[in-house]
Amino acid sequence: MRASLDQPVSYNMPIGEHKLAVNPLLGSVIRLHYQGAIHCIHCSRKTSKSFSQGYCYPCFKRLARCDLCIMSPERCHYDQGTCREPGWGETHCMKSHYVYLANSSGVKVGITRARNIPARWIDQGAVQALPVFKVDTRYQSGLVEVMFKQHVADKTNWRVMLRGQIEMLDLVSIRDQLFDKCADQITELQQQFGIQSIQPLMDADTVNIDYPVLEYPTKVTSLNFDKTPEIDCRAAAFRVHSQFYAGPERCCTTLGNGSAVGYGRGSRANYAGGTACGRLQSRRQRTLHRQSTTRLHG
Repeated sequence: MRASLDQPVSYNMPIGEHKLAVNPLLGSVIRLHYQGAIHCIHCSRKTSKSFSQGYCYPCFKRLARCDLCIMSPERCHYDQGTCREPGWGETHCMKSHYVYLANSSGVKVGITRARNIPARWIDQGAVQALPVFKVDTRYQSGLVEVMFKQHVADKTNWRVMLRGQIEMLDLVSIRDQLFDKCADQITELQQQFGIQSIQPLMDADTVNIDYPVLEYPTKVTSLNFDKTPEIDCRAAAFRVHSQFYAGPERCCTTLGNGSAVGYGRGSRANYAGGTACGRLQSRRQRTLHRQSTTRLHG
């Protein structure tokens, strides 16, 4: 799904040449049907399982976007001449990135490119976000993130996020505390790469994000699409590009970013026993699959 930073966030679902406004579906019963087919989101090859958020195994092994340095940018090896796709790396990794603080289940640190703001924050279900650094490359953003990870989390507690149990925070104050704690390391990075390459954003404002919600779940469990290929549910909330929450009628599932409504082997939807929420949890890692009754292009 695609989202706009309105109050609340406005979601729409591209279906062919048309866009379906999703917010008006709150309170409606939605039926999801998994057709049992998984296709690589890069080459469209049919595969028995997907890797690294929706790729077939050959693409997973070949593409730079599936390399370990995507999840851990501080492990970038472009300068060693071993990047899988140097051209892709130049257009995606050798660009300005932002390091930010977000409040999705408590404060966390993350990185993103400018063009993904605020979509990245919405994708994580954050209720608050604050850019704290602008850097020249993805590698540099990874180094700053690792520095901050010594003091704050870098992951979301999705159960807390899905239940809406999030306390509002003073992110500016937390940023200033982190700057004080990491002052020596920040200076070292600026000496290594140049002051203009590692720029603190002292004047940035906190962005507050509100989501279309009728009710939040109180308990989260899981369903497996292999065992339950068709699900009826009442949409009680929409939150995050790749998730929606279902209400008391029955259950819930996840709408994958750039993917189909159905999911592949080992994928599960979290069910909140009476009030449900959608989040995809694969046995290996979250996967996104393309073929289903409806196609989404995130």
